[in-house]
Amino acid sequence: MIITYFGNDCFRLQSGDISLLTDPENNRLKADITLKTLTATNDPDGTNNDGHDMVITFPGEYESKEIEIEGFPIAEESTDKFLKTAYRVSWEGMKFVFLGHLSRPIDATLMEEFADPDILFLPIGGGHFLEPEVAAKIAKQLEARAIIPAFGGNKPDAFLKALGKKAEVMDKFVFKQKDIATEKSKIVILKQS
Repeated sequence: MIITYFGNDCFRLQSGDISLLTDPENNRLKADITLKTLTATNDPDGTNNDGHDMVITFPGEYESKEIEIEGFPIAEESTDKFLKTAYRVSWEGMKFVFLGHLSRPIDATLMEEFADPDILFLPIGGGHFLEPEVAAKIAKQLEARAIIPAFGGNKPDAFLKALGKKAEVMDKFVFKQKDIATEKSKIVILKQS
């Protein structure tokens, strides 16, 4: 598995010929499956499958290319204009959690749904996203094997301090399930491609 970061909340996960993309900011990046964590509620069709790419923009259960995806609404942060969705993805025996545009702590039910992921994608930027201390608390509660911050720019220091951890900075995160099987809350900071 190779994880590449393109800024804000845009990540590409690639395994062999199959790829999954989150929150692309333009149509330049392509993938087999695209997840959007922030969607206008007037979007006429939440899922678009044109034979090549599948775009998932609303909560629900989906499956494509042996990847299982569950989208959960973040109701307390959604409005009549925008819907926020967090995703749990099962792929190659691993569990990935994408918290997207989250700005406040999530409820206990969702904490249970997202518990013990292999990889947690966590918004840490403050402002419209989780404050560093809140992000650190969620990270501790979910007990991910590896945590990849989003929306933090190049300044994840407050998050790392709140978590009491150091981070590895990488161009890309390349790993297999066995590589992270014994990890506990490993922080991976990805440079923007």
